[in-house]
Amino acid sequence: MPKHYITFRDLSADEYSFIFERTKKLKSERARNQYNRPHLAGRAIGMFFNKHSTRTRVSFECAINELGGHAIVMNIQDSQFSRGEPLSHSGRVLSRYLSGLVIRTYEESQLVTLARHSTIPIINALTNEHHPCQVLADIFTLLENINSEPLAKQLVAWIGDGNNMANTWLEAAAVLGFKLHLACPEGYDPDQAILARAINDNPNIKLFRSPMEAAAGARAVNTDVFASMGHEAQAQKRLEDFKNFQVTSELMAKAAPGAIFMHCLPAHPGEEVTEEVLESPNSVIFDEAENRLHAQKALLEYLIPSL
Repeated sequence: MPKHYITFRDLSADEYSFIFERTKKLKSERARNQYNRPHLAGRAIGMFFNKHSTRTRVSFECAINELGGHAIVMNIQDSQFSRGEPLSHSGRVLSRYLSGLVIRTYEESQLVTLARHSTIPIINALTNEHHPCQVLADIFTLLENINSEPLAKQLVAWIGDGNNMANTWLEAAAVLGFKLHLACPEGYDPDQAILARAINDNPNIKLFRSPMEAAAGARAVNTDVFASMGHEAQAQKRLEDFKNFQVTSELMAKAAPGAIFMHCLPAHPGEEVTEEVLESPNSVIFDEAENRLHAQKALLEYLIPSL
């Protein structure tokens, strides 16, 4: 049976430890121009997109190519997915062509159905509910900045919408055991089932209404846009509802000395975060973006055994 990567909980703490070590090695090799590996030689990886993408598409396509594979990129609207072909059929057909399938879409239930009927790994490149590949890279970025300190002793603060990123940070804290404080406006909490299960697994997860309280003592302060893809019609209301949840220099001053600022990008300077914080020496936003490539190479290696 293939191993899928649909939510962060699909891998164990030990598996993540292995992937982070591989990510570190692959990043180091690439920095020395030693990034052409034959792991996926002769094999094709499908990439199906139903949402706009820059970092996800380019980082995955580069990762596949640098591992010796070939990326087949399609807009879902150009495929039979959009014409009602049963996903149970699509999964079985694509499994006979591809060695893996990366999907970025709205409803996560589509990935779950595909996984049930596929004999290749299904990888979640973003859904409404989760964004595990981004948080995988984000945690690796955090590890790069804590100087071999134990991850379990770190406090991460999430400020803003209880969206797919917040859901995934909850699962990451539950699996890896670090402390997590979230600050969300009333009515914008993360998925209640995901939140409850995460707190049950890790009592060091707490939900606040005050961003300043959530950020106090944090080693990393994390946020996302106030209106994600699919929320465009609510953008003006969200700006009002989130007006007190902007990450500012004053908020960063509440965090631990040397705390890093994280953002999955794209950012809206002056909305969820000030330009001053985005461009500060503590901002690691472009390291996160780069680390998508290295972490996804390690993930592809792990999920798709070499021939």
